[in-house]
Amino acid sequence: MPWDDLHDSKNPQEPSKGKGGEPPRGGGPSLEIPPIKMPKFNPSMIGAGLVLLLLIWIIPSVFYFVEPDEEGVVTLFGKYVRTVQPGLHFKMPSPIEHAYTPQIRRVRRTEVGFRILDSGPPQKMRDVPVESLMLTGDQNIVDMDVVVQYKILDSKMYLFNIRRQSKLVKDTAETVIRGIVGEKKIDEALTTGKAEIQIQIQEQMQTLLDKYESGIQIVTAQLQNVHPPAQVEAAFKDVVSAREDKERLINEAQGYRNAVIPEARGKAARIIREAEGYREQQVKESQGDVNRFMSQYNEYKKAPDITRTRIYLETMEEILPSMQKFIMGGNKSGVLPILPLGKNALGLSGSKN
Repeated sequence: MPWDDLHDSKNPQEPSKGKGGEPPRGGGPSLEIPPIKMPKFNPSMIGAGLVLLLLIWIIPSVFYFVEPDEEGVVTLFGKYVRTVQPGLHFKMPSPIEHAYTPQIRRVRRTEVGFRILDSGPPQKMRDVPVESLMLTGDQNIVDMDVVVQYKILDSKMYLFNIRRQSKLVKDTAETVIRGIVGEKKIDEALTTGKAEIQIQIQEQMQTLLDKYESGIQIVTAQLQNVHPPAQVEAAFKDVVSAREDKERLINEAQGYRNAVIPEARGKAARIIREAEGYREQQVKESQGDVNRFMSQYNEYKKAPDITRTRIYLETMEEILPSMQKFIMGGNKSGVLPILPLGKNALGLSGSKN
């Protein structure tokens, strides 16, 4: 549609005429601006508007609510005046009084040596070697990642005594960790000393933050990953394998020792008991022989000839049955100078003829 059609309500075939019946100069369209009627304001309407604006500004800044996990800190012209507990509270409008509501029960965390890029599975992390590489007491380098959890202990100190609170915690953690690792050997940092290092980090960080009057409480300090630098990791794995083999062999030797020593002690105790039993047996037999000899001696003193004869006969009864006997006459010459009288004499030992 031509531009002129928007403004010309007459016949489009006839040109519009200006004053005196002549066409307008310039040949352009004529613009007619309708008059604008301004409303009439009275003082009461202005006053009501100002009151409404004042209420809209004052009411939200006068009443404030503190959540159950928060603590309210109120300042008067920027200076601390009071701390309030959870609930609905009243204060003077801003900027006279201002209320801060930090979450005192929320556990915050900071990472040293790495950053978490994506918390969703799979978790993505970025290593920060400037923070993680540390020098040990035996002049070795260890790569250590630490997570520190903390919460607000005093809202006033937390808000007004320090600035950039999370950076303060991270810098304090890095300072303390480097000092502790610098006193440890690399074997302790990689293996047996991890639990002790965590306890020392928490205690020393809390001491340093209390010295700063930061109002922060350290909840935990956890070693996430402790390993040698990537350049020497293969060599350290060989060292760890050799150490594990050493520990295994020591444990096997200890097991063999624990099995052999009790067995040897048992054998020694058995031999000692057998020797003691043999000793008692010999002592008792000797005492019996002595008693028997003394009883015979007493009887011998009463009748020496009879006792001597009895002993001789008893002895012969024990000796002669087991001996081969020969009877010889006074004249040794003859056909049978020797007559065998043993069990086998004259073929009578086992013959029935």
